[in-house]
Amino acid sequence: MKKQVAVVGAVIVRDGLILCAQRGPQGTLAGLWEFPGGKIEPGETARQALEREIREELRCTVEVGDEVVTVAHEYDFAVVDLTTLWCTLIDGAPQLTEHADVRWLPSSELDSLEWAPADIPTVKQIMNDFAA
Repeated sequence: MKKQVAVVGAVIVRDGLILCAQRGPQGTLAGLWEFPGGKIEPGETARQALEREIREELRCTVEVGDEVVTVAHEYDFAVVDLTTLWCTLIDGAPQLTEHADVRWLPSSELDSLEWAPADIPTVKQIMNDFAA
């Protein structure tokens, strides 16, 4: 049986645009786009994990809001349970520490990027929410 990995992703909104992060060349799913975040550590809530991960990965501070969607996606290496949460950038600007690139896009252009499979349901949900 594959291991289960609980992860969180930040849908960071600034001036009506959404932050998209490209995975670095090292590691799994290199070059694909994702909502930044990471694993939930033992004893952490999803919100605490997301605040910590964004501080570590992007060197900025977010206020974590409501859940966008939770998805279980089976990869070769594990089953990833990804919960994405709406976030507001409250301090700093994203800096590249692990990612190859970041882009701020309007919701209508999110599907122009090649997303990691687990992030695709979030992309669809955001595009539906903003289109409504």
